Amino acid sequence: MQRRSIRRSVVCWLVLLPLIALVLFPFALMLSTAFKSASEVLQYPPRWIPAHIDWGTFGAMWQAAGFGTAVLNSLAISTLATALALTVSVPAAYALARLPFAAAPAYRRFLLVTQMLSPVLLVLGLFRMAAAVPFGDGTLVNTRLVVIVIYAAFNIAFAVWMLAAYFAAIPRDLEEAAWIDGCTKFRGAITVFLPLAIPAIAVTAIVTFVNEWNEFTVALTMLRSPEKQTITLRVVNLVAGRYTVDWNQVMAAALVATGPVALLFAWLQRYLVGGLTLGAVK
Repeated sequence: MQRRSIRRSVVCWLVLLPLIALVLFPFALMLSTAFKSASEVLQYPPRWIPAHIDWGTFGAMWQAAGFGTAVLNSLAISTLATALALTVSVPAAYALARLPFAAAPAYRRFLLVTQMLSPVLLVLGLFRMAAAVPFGDGTLVNTRLVVIVIYAAFNIAFAVWMLAAYFAAIPRDLEEAAWIDGCTKFRGAITVFLPLAIPAIAVTAIVTFVNEWNEFTVALTMLRSPEKQTITLRVVNLVAGRYTVDWNQVMAAALVATGPVALLFAWLQRYLVGGLTLGAVK
């Protein structure tokens, strides 16, 4: 039995190896290019392994692009937008899963339809709305607040739709048992339901955070000041509007941009696996 399990594992890994290689190839290429000098990047025929590792690429990129401020901006905006989206989505998804009403099927379809709208279609209208709202000495344009609100608004529908499916898989009997023991519905939801829903909330938070971290169009439209720009804008600024592009710095910036997301996935990996399988069996 053990030999059969080992053989099955070996076969599975052999089947997955081409897919793993395909996924890791862009990262290997970025890492190789980031450690090359500017002259070696354009060398033909290209060398996969740098002849001399240039450790100064990351430092030069960090200073040239102002990457430290951009990383902090992206972390703050994505984290606050994710928290705001979940604050609205968790109660809405709970109500959709636990409080039946006649319009529930139509509301679920409405949530799916909203996912077909791209931010590109709405960005002009959002800009005009932000420009019309007074804020401080000016308007909401060029503020992190408007980006946080827009990011959260774009992800609420997806989060509600995703969480409602997970919440429906949690047995109602657990909450009813808490009610019998004297808990109010609110206290039962907080002490009994929410701990069981942590994997689902974690998965939704990961997906929402990644969507907001990678977003470009809204940030490009709303943020004008360099000190308020996100990491996606800084990576593009290393390429756009330049006569010569330092591709080693661009690849170094791309590696740094993917780092926080990779760390988030590694930290919440156990919740990710549990959340993805939560709604599989009822």
